[in-house]
Amino acid sequence: MTPRLFTGWEGLPLERLFGRARDLVENPHYPTVAAWRAQGGKVLGHFQVYFPEELAHAAGLLPVKIRGAATEGMEAESRFGSYLCSIIKTSLDVALSKGIELDLFVTHPICDAARNLGAIWGRNFPYKSQILYLPQNANSRHAPDYLTHEYRRLLADIEAIAGRKITDEALSAAIALYNESRALLRRLYVMRRATPWLLSGDECLILTGLAGFLPRAEWNAFVTTLIPRLESRPAKAQDKMRVVLEGGFCEVPPIDLLQTISRSCYVVDDDLNIGLRYLVDDVALAGDPLRNLADAYLEHSSYSPVQHDLRKPKEKMLLERIENARAEAAILVAAKMCEPGLDEQVAYTKALDEAKIPYFISEFEENQNSFDDLAIQLETFVENILFD
Repeated sequence: MTPRLFTGWEGLPLERLFGRARDLVENPHYPTVAAWRAQGGKVLGHFQVYFPEELAHAAGLLPVKIRGAATEGMEAESRFGSYLCSIIKTSLDVALSKGIELDLFVTHPICDAARNLGAIWGRNFPYKSQILYLPQNANSRHAPDYLTHEYRRLLADIEAIAGRKITDEALSAAIALYNESRALLRRLYVMRRATPWLLSGDECLILTGLAGFLPRAEWNAFVTTLIPRLESRPAKAQDKMRVVLEGGFCEVPPIDLLQTISRSCYVVDDDLNIGLRYLVDDVALAGDPLRNLADAYLEHSSYSPVQHDLRKPKEKMLLERIENARAEAAILVAAKMCEPGLDEQVAYTKALDEAKIPYFISEFEENQNSFDDLAIQLETFVENILFD
């Protein structure tokens, strides 16, 4: 059995436990990933938004959701132009600074910047950089066959890194493990919608952040132990407005930004780290596991600005998210220089205006460290609604 990478949290009060977990999530040196490598393990890093981590797990690799960090990005500055979002630069900056070492990097053509990321990483590191082309037309009848073939193509690279063939049995076992993980993520979000005073938006972001780099079996065991403690937490409901946060589908806002919002509102749902819970139902275990993963992505998935599916108009999906969460308002955020995120805000605001749902618009970047202005603006927004 692989030794646990996240230790020392047993018996800690919840506040200290979350503080310890936050330190890991915000650490640009990925200490648990370094510990995995020190034990002889190999690592697959994948860029935002969705990646079928079951492929890496089945091969014995540690899948890591590559994130940015609160760095200046100086190491990466010469590799990029000026007008790009923070995560593109800071994620490469962390890798160039040896904050994380990989055996394979996979990106996706979710935007112009990410489309070129594979080539840029490939020129700067000795390991292979690959692109996973998720279907541009999810409504095509050929999409399931295409995506199954694409997963099989990528699997060949993973097998080369692992040095062994990946069996269907190993893939099905990985799918079963990740089905358990997705069920736990759903439980956390059910708790937030039903009793947001037991699990705040920033605490949930910390937990999903851990899922981005811990071995999934370890994360499952940790959260399974944690949920009963959260449910028995001696916290009382406060008179706060219920809001949905939308716009953190790729670059994730700083945890302090969520804390700032939580002082005025209950963030009862969001799209933060949506790629880790993009599949909304259990993936089938019988049959071809790669085809099952492809079908789940196409037929049983959430929504984001980077998946184009006419069956899931994003503004309609946002309204459903707000209704299901019984939210009173929406907070629309976008990472600075994020074209997909900023484009979607146009459709979102139109739909919210027509539905007469109040909304607040802001932008962020990962190395942002001042939130005083945001706090004042949010307090004004909430007061205007309450006393209108």
